[in-house]
Amino acid sequence: MEFATFILAAQRGYHQSCDSVIGNSIEQAIASEQAGFNTAWFAEHHFNNYSLVPSPLMMVAHCAGLTSTIGLGTGVCVLPLYQPQRLLSEIGFADIVSNGRLELGVGSGYQQFEFERFGVDVDQAPAMFAEYLDILLKGLNQQVFEHNGQYEKIPLTAISLRTIQRPAPPIWIACGSARSMCRAYREGHNLFVTAFHYGLENIRMLRETIEAAAASRGKDVTAAKIALLRCCYASDDQAEIDSYLDNARFQRRLSEALHQRRQQSRDGYLLQETPTQQDLSFETMRQNLPIGSVSRVIDRLLEEISVLKPDQIAIQTQLGDFDQKTMLRQIELWGDKIIPAINKALGHVKA
Repeated sequence: MEFATFILAAQRGYHQSCDSVIGNSIEQAIASEQAGFNTAWFAEHHFNNYSLVPSPLMMVAHCAGLTSTIGLGTGVCVLPLYQPQRLLSEIGFADIVSNGRLELGVGSGYQQFEFERFGVDVDQAPAMFAEYLDILLKGLNQQVFEHNGQYEKIPLTAISLRTIQRPAPPIWIACGSARSMCRAYREGHNLFVTAFHYGLENIRMLRETIEAAAASRGKDVTAAKIALLRCCYASDDQAEIDSYLDNARFQRRLSEALHQRRQQSRDGYLLQETPTQQDLSFETMRQNLPIGSVSRVIDRLLEEISVLKPDQIAIQTQLGDFDQKTMLRQIELWGDKIIPAINKALGHVKA
């Protein structure tokens, strides 16, 4: 079983400076390598405090010089917000400076607030994503390529910066729908999925959707790797757990507001956290998620793994204004106790 950290780089309020948020995110990536995680993922968002990383590839390139073994992933590059021909060169650059450690996560995006400020229609995002991924695949797999599509017309073009990984880095699709899962299986990409803050029943439904997508393309479900993004936290300190849950719920509130096109900003930047009917209580979140004592987290994750059968668990570490020193200790705890225990239980003990 692979393990990853997912680093959102959120800013909960002006009591957190931009440089401290980014600095903490970088520090967590370094700590993730030291703890034995396989990958550190970096998000991409723009123009508000939901996430301060405007380019996950820039984070990959920077962290490449501060680490040596951990995979560095884009979680995700929002393709409709790019010129795909420029993105191809940046992908090549990031893979080169990381010595072939780039994990390329891509998605269509969902936040109207962002799209409007790039002059892009968010309702066109799925179609643009499909075409732009086609362009990326051409550029990664062909020395010279051209493209004549609805959104881009590219004459014969050569990309000078070729990736070290041939023909391309692993491609992960953020799969929020059966359609995106079907494309992943059709073209041999990996799946990045989430069950949000819900419990085992939703994970069972997610597994069923993945299996149906694989079957619809005549593929075995194991033909693609599956990564599950999950909020997890191990501690016997109830105050720590409550702080983690509070920050997790804060992030979910902002995400839902942006997805539902409800902007709640008084100053044009800092989104106001507003409770909704979809909010889950801390008690329900503790029941649904791998959260609690070390043994509870291990047992619950093993149960979720048995249902979803993922290849990777990506735990959310950088959330809101959760205390940095406490989170660094949490990352170390996973490396010392949780990851070895889970892999031992799964029979993945290294000789």
